[in-house]
Amino acid sequence: MSTGTVRVRTSAPAERIYRALTTADDLRVWLAEHAHVDLERGEYEFWGRHTPEGERGRQKLLGFDDRSVRYSWFLYGTEYAVELGVEERDGETVIAATQSPYPEWGDGKEESEILLTFWPLVLGNLVEHVEGRPVLGFCDFTSPEQRFEFDIAASPAAIVDALTDPAVFARWFGARMEIEPHVGGRWAMGSLAEEENPAKVIALDESNFALEFPGGMVSSWELEGSEGKTRLTFVQSGFDTANPPYGPWMGWLSGFADLRRMLELPGWRPMWHSYDIPGVPDGVLVLE
Repeated sequence: MSTGTVRVRTSAPAERIYRALTTADDLRVWLAEHAHVDLERGEYEFWGRHTPEGERGRQKLLGFDDRSVRYSWFLYGTEYAVELGVEERDGETVIAATQSPYPEWGDGKEESEILLTFWPLVLGNLVEHVEGRPVLGFCDFTSPEQRFEFDIAASPAAIVDALTDPAVFARWFGARMEIEPHVGGRWAMGSLAEEENPAKVIALDESNFALEFPGGMVSSWELEGSEGKTRLTFVQSGFDTANPPYGPWMGWLSGFADLRRMLELPGWRPMWHSYDIPGVPDGVLVLE
């Protein structure tokens, strides 16, 4: 049985992180719309529109200690074991989400894409929350609309550079990409040489960057700057609204917290610490 782990670093103390992992009020900020926790009575549940199959709580507490909480999660017909915990690695405080079984990268299943991108998204929210910053946001699994807006204290030009410079992109997103930076150019996560069906750049200027993927789905970043800030509007379109691509949507959203942090925080380091994910091609994920 495969096991996968995603780790993020934070400057918050371990006690604050543990409280965020085990308190319902905190869970409702960074993880889910609804939550109920009573560790002593063996109760740990979360549900709502920000949770896959979230019409009810599907978790059962398996155990906890002063650094972690463990629970099962029945999702998509499979019983998963999840551990959320605090680790000390190389002198840093690290938050780890470990799940078993863990989907294999690139297996083409919709449920796998959701499970692969759900944890990076909510862990980004968690880092912001325990460091006293507003969380970025969530995926709404009850809506086919995929439109997301947030402000960054940076210029549109700086954001376009972060989206299109492969070296900068890799630092905040945690994965490599290659681009031919002009309208009509190719774009690929990982390597253009290895991607048989790359996306195409369909817009690139100081106010708009957009990619069209095989099959017609379009991801666009619209930028409007004012008084030292930029409103970034991210839209995903061109998909079957009866079957919204929540996995790719969360994949993009999962990086935006660190994009904002990179452009706003002095002395910023990427939150992405390490990944242990089955089937990840060499050179795709970036570790600091």
